[in-house]
Amino acid sequence: MNKRETILMKGADAIGEAAVRAGCSCYFGYPITPQNEIPEYMSRRMDEVGRVFLQGESEIASINMVLGAAAAGVRAMTSSSSPGISLKQEGLSFLAAMELPAVIININRGGPGLGNIAPSQGDYYQATRGGGHGDYRMPVYAPATIQELYDFTMESFDVADIYRTPVMILGDGMMGQLVEPIIVHEREEIDLPPKDYILNGAQERPSRIIKSLILDTREMEEHNWKLKRKYDLMRTLLPRYEEFMTDDAKLVIIAYGTAARIAKGAVKRVRSNGLKVGLFRPITVWPFPDEAVLSLTKKSKVFLVFEMSTGQMVDDVRLAVSGRVDCEFYGRPGGIIPSPQEISRIIERYWMQKEL
Repeated sequence: MNKRETILMKGADAIGEAAVRAGCSCYFGYPITPQNEIPEYMSRRMDEVGRVFLQGESEIASINMVLGAAAAGVRAMTSSSSPGISLKQEGLSFLAAMELPAVIININRGGPGLGNIAPSQGDYYQATRGGGHGDYRMPVYAPATIQELYDFTMESFDVADIYRTPVMILGDGMMGQLVEPIIVHEREEIDLPPKDYILNGAQERPSRIIKSLILDTREMEEHNWKLKRKYDLMRTLLPRYEEFMTDDAKLVIIAYGTAARIAKGAVKRVRSNGLKVGLFRPITVWPFPDEAVLSLTKKSKVFLVFEMSTGQMVDDVRLAVSGRVDCEFYGRPGGIIPSPQEISRIIERYWMQKEL
């Protein structure tokens, strides 16, 4: 591909191409639907550019291969879908504790359990609450377009290196399969901190140790506070969001990812009927853009959170608004993809109930 051109691309392929152009040296993964197109794409592209593709014997093996590559100082990525991400959770906790950069892709499917291969948003808690054991967080991007899948995958590698942290892209089965025109481009070069922690041979320097086993309780406490200070910095610098027609909105839909695409179509429909409705879309679901949500309470009377789940992000919205406005919820779990017309009817129902 050229350095910059517009092409039609599937979501899974866009993730893979972005990773290659971001300098991903190693991809380790294990097949599970609906994300299999990512390892399929990477198996070809990594060979073309002379880098490492390896299908691990399991999800657990794959995430630990990522850990090893990150400790050696190279950019590494893995991908999976819901149950497979569950198996990677211990490795994610280890990456966070060891402060190692890595990118993890979750193409969310219906659950819980094995569920189905349809798009869902039931992994929000797992992604934004750390998921694995211990006191840790990680940045989580929730793209809503194929262009964003490309751009934020590429950005995630830089964020991972800057903060020495795992970073997750939270997609779903629809985003992975959708095909849209996107602009593919090279990574923008930025100043990154030196990797003075990596294990790359100690012939001309003192030896280094990367570990998460800290038996001294005071030392373990200080390590936790060190991580907390880093997470607080991320909360200040990383939140991203989009507002659509919120300037005069009396009712604001809050949705992310595929649900936000559907909600935007519904907003356009009800706007044509004279209803002053807007959309707020978190792009980072951790750190959650709570200050931006709170600022909307100054001009909007009702928030309607729409998720393709039984309700998870709604907790973060309610924490952000602190009871200042009514916060309602509408969800469709299990892989159901509602239409903009359905969401329009829900909006109209709440508009009448709240007498807006």
